[in-house]
Amino acid sequence: MLFSRFKTHLPTPEEALKGRPERDFTVPDRHTVLGNPLLGPYPAGLEIADFGLGCFWGAERKFWQTDGVWTTLVGYQGGHTPHPTYEEVCSGHTGHTEAVRVVYDPAVVPYTALLKLFWESHDPTQGFRQGNDVGTQYRSAIYTHSPAQQQAAESSRDAYRAVLHTSGYGDITTEILPADATRPFYPAEDYHQQYLDKNPAGYCTIGGTGVSCPVGVAKADD
Repeated sequence: MLFSRFKTHLPTPEEALKGRPERDFTVPDRHTVLGNPLLGPYPAGLEIADFGLGCFWGAERKFWQTDGVWTTLVGYQGGHTPHPTYEEVCSGHTGHTEAVRVVYDPAVVPYTALLKLFWESHDPTQGFRQGNDVGTQYRSAIYTHSPAQQQAAESSRDAYRAVLHTSGYGDITTEILPADATRPFYPAEDYHQQYLDKNPAGYCTIGGTGVSCPVGVAKADD
């Protein structure tokens, strides 16, 4: 997005903005495309995956267009400021990255398929930027919800790193960390949710390296 103040230093907890005990804006009840609730609790059998891959407007659209995804919402994650606003995140003083929460049915779309989409939809070697968007809120990240997700994310990173190196890219800078109590997901404001459905011609720079990620492809039957 064009409003970044180009902050490229992750603040410490002491440097970060204090935030607030609860969010001071509303989140829509339902997804404008999928029709399902944005906030949990979610139906039994569904799982949650959290990804940061640059501007969350285009990133969210990538996932809601995927079969097996039940709902998506955008927000802020990985920083220190509780219940931040968009302006605070853009200031670089929260430590959060723009993230997409993906609620999916693993019987339809496995986590490895979501990882493949994640890796191929952005350039994970760029550090605190994604294309023309510069700032800590655009860094690449995966926040995992189980040891199995953590292992799968790390394995996919290692596999993709090898093919990126072969293709002339630098090292992957993606942070892969548990989505635990120290890294909660804070939903973003109403106007950010499903932004590109509401504004089809809206700003979006999501785009990958063109290098295929060798994970998430089902094996053919013997």
